[in-house]
Amino acid sequence: MSSQSKPPAASQTPTNSSLKASPPDDAGAPRELAEISPRRKTTQGRSASEMAHEQLTHFGIDPASEYGSRLAALTQHLYAANADLHALWNLGVQELASLPRRERLERFNAQKFLSFQLAKMLDTLQNPQRATYQSLINTSTQRAIKGTYPVFDNIAAIFASRPAIVRTATYIYACAEWVDEAFQGREMLHSIYSRLLNPTSVALANHIVDIEAGPLNREYFAWNFNSGMAAVDGVLSHLVGHRDVILSSRNVYGGVYQLMHDWFGKRSNLDVAVHFETFYTGEEFQRSLDKVTRAEAERLRDGRRIYVYLESPCNPHGYVLDVPAICRVAHERGLDVICDSTVGTPFLHRPLQRSDPMERPDFVIHSYTKDLAGHGGTTAGVVIGRNERMFVPKGARVTAPGPDGKPREHAWDESMFWNVFYVKGAFLDAEKAFEVLTGIHTLELRMLRKAINTLTLAEFLAAHPLINVKCNAAPGNENSMLRERCLFLGLPAPLFTLDFEGKGSNSAPPSASTISRGMFQRFFDSLEPAFGHQVSLGQPNTVVLCPALTSHSEMSPEALRAADIAPTTIRVAVGLEDPRTLIVHLMKAAEATIDHELPGFSRQFPTLATADAIYRKHFASVHAAYAAAQPSAEELAR
Repeated sequence: MSSQSKPPAASQTPTNSSLKASPPDDAGAPRELAEISPRRKTTQGRSASEMAHEQLTHFGIDPASEYGSRLAALTQHLYAANADLHALWNLGVQELASLPRRERLERFNAQKFLSFQLAKMLDTLQNPQRATYQSLINTSTQRAIKGTYPVFDNIAAIFASRPAIVRTATYIYACAEWVDEAFQGREMLHSIYSRLLNPTSVALANHIVDIEAGPLNREYFAWNFNSGMAAVDGVLSHLVGHRDVILSSRNVYGGVYQLMHDWFGKRSNLDVAVHFETFYTGEEFQRSLDKVTRAEAERLRDGRRIYVYLESPCNPHGYVLDVPAICRVAHERGLDVICDSTVGTPFLHRPLQRSDPMERPDFVIHSYTKDLAGHGGTTAGVVIGRNERMFVPKGARVTAPGPDGKPREHAWDESMFWNVFYVKGAFLDAEKAFEVLTGIHTLELRMLRKAINTLTLAEFLAAHPLINVKCNAAPGNENSMLRERCLFLGLPAPLFTLDFEGKGSNSAPPSASTISRGMFQRFFDSLEPAFGHQVSLGQPNTVVLCPALTSHSEMSPEALRAADIAPTTIRVAVGLEDPRTLIVHLMKAAEATIDHELPGFSRQFPTLATADAIYRKHFASVHAAYAAAQPSAEELAR
């Protein structure tokens, strides 16, 4: 993670808040001075002047020359300035919470201008630096091969209004000892290699932590992956070992089901015992956990562990789990919890912002591909976890409280970065990271509109006597209470299913379809162009698919039935259109197809005037609730 966005790890955080350099460390050099020395690990200097002299000697500069004396003076100022910057950092961290808004505003702009001053000084350095470079790379052949030196023209990019798209595989490093530190994870300014760190991707990682963890953002780290599935595989590979046990909620994305069941569960791979259980509340989870604990007693006696995997809101029905209650039960047993929160996004579902750590998942996953990017233009994913579980410098150990508040020691090789991320090579590239950053700008506006559309579609479609709607926004749905309790403003996730299996309960459709398979296919194939025939979800347009044939096709017939996925199940990923255009198209498609087999089917929908009334009702109520939930102007002024 960028050293410019978070304090260093606990063992590296400066502790002296005075304006003087802190006392020498074990090597004898003040930390704030040594960290910018080319001999940060082997320095013999004890003061800014000694370290400036040592630096000149390191690079073969004569301090007695006019150039050397000027360089020594400047270098000495830099060492002293770095000590002052650390002191400012400490003061800012200590005082920020108690400062009135006016003082925070004043400090921000003073520091902003300081950034320009430092950049201007760096830019001033580049003019003689360019001339020196040109004198060394002095043939057209050399210059064509090497190109311009990267620093010369990139300083202004620091102040671009959007993060720069850094298209590079490798990076310039400062000196031998700094790159050594970088490979140990102790110098985060050196990205080294874009398979590991890239500034654009780091900007996205910092941003997703800010919006996912909110006021607790300083406690969390994120690693970006090239897809949502790569993120799922990354966190499972990090945690789950040979013959361990995974207890997963029943309704998960079909690719996740396949990864767990067919790869982690394969005897020749990790021989993991995978259990998919239906639970929504803490009490239901407790029963499932007890059941799995009994079933896997032999593995657990051998020292194997249970890992809990949740998807909420879940795919394909959009149902919500009581994640806080489930996390509490799991943490009381000492278990780790992974939660895929893709469908909810940080707008609707905010599991890491619970005040009680016992109620927070240990890891949260998002497929950026969906609503976070929002336009269906890229694939990407992320894993978010507590700082000490995501990254510890090589060779170090840190102590941090667990969910129960008890201190736990975390070794560097048990952190996600070194254990998996460093060697897997699934890091997100700059172009994709930039696209996700762009999409997040409009996340709230899009999710608000999609919630209105979901409420409208669910209420209208559920009124048809022969359509079974599984959506916690449908009137009377048994999952609606958890939606209202666990999601922001009780708004629904923009994902639900409908089927033609008859009006059964919302948890188990009858076994016989009310229409033939051939007629169902004719109806489904008529839903274009209002409904897009596309896989995935979270795009601007509303898309539909048949889970049994696509997203969940890896599941056996028995597993599909257990997940309430029937042959006529249609998953609706709600988009941004006026939902009434979708309603009209669906009614006409039914009239052109289903009415031939079931005369009068299309006339059993509510009237179009009713559709207008439903839409206007939800449009007004959702916007009113959203406006009421925003802080007052007086609160914003604090």
